[in-house]
Parts: sequence; structure tokens; C-alpha cells
Amino acid sequence: MLGLRRDRLLTLLLLGALLSADLYFHLWPQVQRQLRSRERPRGCPCARRVSSPAPDPAAAAADLHTAAHNFSRAGRGTERDHSGRGGPGSKLQALFAHPLYNVPEEPPLLGPEDSLLASQEALRYYRRKVARWNRRHKIYKEQLNLTSLDAPLQLQLEASWVQFHLGINRHGLYPRSSPVVNKLLHDMRHFPTISADYSQDEKALLGACDCTQIVKPSGVHLKLVLRFSDFGKAMFKPMRQQRDEETPVDFFYFIDFQRHNAEIAAFHLDRILDFRRVPPTVGRLVNVTKEILEVTKNEILQSVFFVSPASNVCFFAKCPYMCKTEYAVCGNPHLLEGSLSAFLPSLNLAPRLSVPNPWIRSYSLSGKEETSSPPRWEVNPLYCDTVKQVYPYNSSNRLLNIIDMAVFDFLIGNMDRHHYEMFTKFGDDGFLIHLDNARGFGRHSHDEMSILSPLSQCCRIKKKTLLHLQLLAHADYRLSDMMRESLLEDQLTPILTEPHLLALDRRLQIILRTVEGCIEAHGEQSVVANGPAGQSAPDSGQANWTS
Repeated sequence: MLGLRRDRLLTLLLLGALLSADLYFHLWPQVQRQLRSRERPRGCPCARRVSSPAPDPAAAAADLHTAAHNFSRAGRGTERDHSGRGGPGSKLQALFAHPLYNVPEEPPLLGPEDSLLASQEALRYYRRKVARWNRRHKIYKEQLNLTSLDAPLQLQLEASWVQFHLGINRHGLYPRSSPVVNKLLHDMRHFPTISADYSQDEKALLGACDCTQIVKPSGVHLKLVLRFSDFGKAMFKPMRQQRDEETPVDFFYFIDFQRHNAEIAAFHLDRILDFRRVPPTVGRLVNVTKEILEVTKNEILQSVFFVSPASNVCFFAKCPYMCKTEYAVCGNPHLLEGSLSAFLPSLNLAPRLSVPNPWIRSYSLSGKEETSSPPRWEVNPLYCDTVKQVYPYNSSNRLLNIIDMAVFDFLIGNMDRHHYEMFTKFGDDGFLIHLDNARGFGRHSHDEMSILSPLSQCCRIKKKTLLHLQLLAHADYRLSDMMRESLLEDQLTPILTEPHLLALDRRLQIILRTVEGCIEAHGEQSVVANGPAGQSAPDSGQANWTS
């Protein structure tokens, strides 16, 4: 009888152990998956591709060693005066002192309607954002039973990012000679981070279900949003390629790496061309442990940090097609180069229109293709005639602005301009924002002539743009010299290798020869557009004054 009771007890203990194991290894993981599924759409076939969590990032939180010696080259950047325009004897200073960079812009700014933001409305909006961030940060700390002695954030009206937003007008993202831009570059380079998160693109990809659109798991979307102690935000793109590496010839342009130095160089080139359509961008050495991992509240971002076999702290993008450690970026052991591009005002304050580029490329492995009427631009040399008959390209500056953008993209070698954005407040004649330039400066040894198709097919160019290009072809203002000096301002200098700088001069000559060919074929009055409405320019002497 006693043995029977002992057998029953052992049976109950065995059943209890089996039940506990089932709860722990089967039911509890299902509950966790159900909770996590709220963060992404259900039924997503791509979700099955997500790998297991990365190794525990706790080891990544070791004290920062003296790793700065590994980046001695990046520390050679020369701090310039706050104007960002060089010192005495500077070629760059002479360029910006040239009359072309000091003529009044047309049309003249008449009042508040020419500014992007209404200042009082914008400040009220930013105060609400700061207050909301403080509340959420307090709740987050309470949930983790963390105590913080930090005072709540306060909106600083003199903050460089606030002044940058308030300074945007219909002529560009910032006025000429603006001290605010260089203050903003300084602040993005030096201010501590208070939060890090995925960009909206990354978050959308976490729930991406159209796996047929995924061509190659190249990890090109790895970018983060960093917020600084003054509440400003910037897009962080980490270093993926060495300066002297060229894009392999077998790479399609849409799977090319996004280069942080290309974003930095594109901003400097845009400013030298007097476009002022690229958001201020600066290089920075980021401590991925202290300035990203330790300040992010995103559990998914926390989970993708790991320590490599070389004891470097790494992280990778957690989206359906590149959730593997081989696509990670790593510090050395904690410090990582990257570009920081200032955020534009919120879409709630300043709505933007995203428009497909009429010269959009085929984003498929089959390459260019003939479609239904009208034929695509790659196979139809008269494609521009069709574009000029369609609103808004038939009555505004939009087509000339696209040609400006093509000139800019040809200089940097960017084939990935599938869309362009513009602020809706400024209407059809508003400037195009030159965003996402990280696929530029990939191959200095190759000039992709198809990027110039808007210019070569339409044979139109703004007189202002042409004059600037002609000036930068002059020996005293050579484009490569201007870029070389301008890029010395950045902490990560050298930003571009010498072959890339020389390629700028070569491509500039190609652009000018293309314009000359158009003038020979159609006459200068038909080619060179003068004035804000894009009228033809009858004054041939001014267009060739640098010859």
C-alpha cells in the first residue's frame, strides 16, 4: 500500500514537470509571439524570414577604451570660422564673394508667405512635441524602475535646428551666408544623443509583406534617427565602404551601398553650386554603445546589437530581408563613422509632395524596357517632347528644376533618383529637395551619361545654373579645388579621394559640352532659360562671360 502511494506521488511529480516544461518551452513562446505580433501586420510571409535574436548585447556595454587612435585620420579635420567659408586667402571665400553668389534672388521675398513656416505656429507645435517626449520618457523610466536626475527638456528658441527650420524659404533650405547652418553642423557633430530609433522606412520594412520586391539582401537601408540634447533630430547613415572602394561594375544601382561620405560631399557640392537644396549634413564618430544602444527605447533595435569575434560592437537592420549578422556594421570597437543629415520640418507643419521622376529608371533585373505609349526615356530620344506637354512640366519651372537635379546627380554619379520631393506651400515653382544622395560617388572612373538625359533630351538649362557651372570650370574657381577646401571643414576628412575630386572637373566639362551642343543645334535663346518663369535668355554675352 505504501509503495502504491509512492508511485502515485512520483507520477504526479512527473506530470507536473512535463506540464511546467510545456508551459515554459511551448505556451510561453507563443504568448511572446502574440505580443510581438502587435508591432507588425499579421500573416506577413516575410516575417518567417526573421532570424533568431542576436547575442546578448550586455557584453557591448563595456567601458569605452581609448579607441580614438584607430581614427586618427578622422581627427585631422580643421575647425573653420563659424561662417564656414574659409579664412584669409581662401579660394572658397573668394568664390562666395563673387558677384554670382551675391546677386538678389528672384523672385524677391515679400513677406511671411515666402517663408515655409509660420514661426508662432511652429514654436507651439515644437513645445507640444517636447512636452510629449518628456511624458513618454518619464513613463519609460518608471516602467523600468529607473531614477533619473535629469531635468525635463525645454525647447530652446535659439537652438540651431529651430532656426534652420524657421529660415527655410521659397529660394532654398537656407539663405546664403547663413550662420545658422554652420552652427547646426557644429551641434550635430558635438551634442550628446538622448534617443535613437529606426527611421520610418525601417519600421515600414519590419512589416513588409511584398517579398517579390526584394531583389538582394544588401542591407542598404541601415539608417537610424538620432535625437540630440537640444531636441534636434538627424538621420544617421553608418560607414559601409572604405573611401578608396569603387562600386563593383556588376552591381545594379538599386542594390549599391549607401555611402555616408557621399551624403556629406553632396551637401558641400550643393552649397558650392548655390542650389541649397540638400539638408545640412556632417560627419561624426558615433559611439554605438553609449550614443545608440544605451539611449534607445526600441527593443528591436536593442536586440540586434552584438559583439563580433574581433570584440567590436556591431548592429544590423531588423527587417525581413537583411536580418543577418553578415550585413552588420561594427564600431572599432565602439566608434563608428557616419553621416548626420538634419531633419526637415515635420509633415504636419510643412507637407511635402513626393513625385515620381519623369526620368525614373527600371528597378528590375531586366533593365530598360519598352512600355506602352509613351515609350520610356531610355529608348525614346524624343521623350522630353512628351514630358513638356504634361502638367506641371508644361507651364512652370518644374522641368528646369529637374534638369538642375540631373546636373547635380551627374556630378556625383547618382543613378537612384526615382522620386523627388518639394514643399506643397511653394506650389509648382517650388524648389526640389535633393534628398538621399548616399548612392553617389560610387565610381570615379565612370561617367554615367544617362543621368544627363533630362539635359541632353530637353536641351534646356537655367541661365543661373549655367553661369555657376561656367565659373566653376574657370581655373581660379576650379570645382575640385572648391570641394577639396570645403570638405576640410568636416571632422571625418578626407571625405572624398582625389580621383573622385578630379572626376568632378571631368564631369563638369561634359555638362558644358552638352550645353554647347544644344546651343549649336537649337540656338541660345531656346536653350538658356532666364528669369523665374523660365523664359528664354536673349542675352548671349552674359551666358558665356567666362569663356
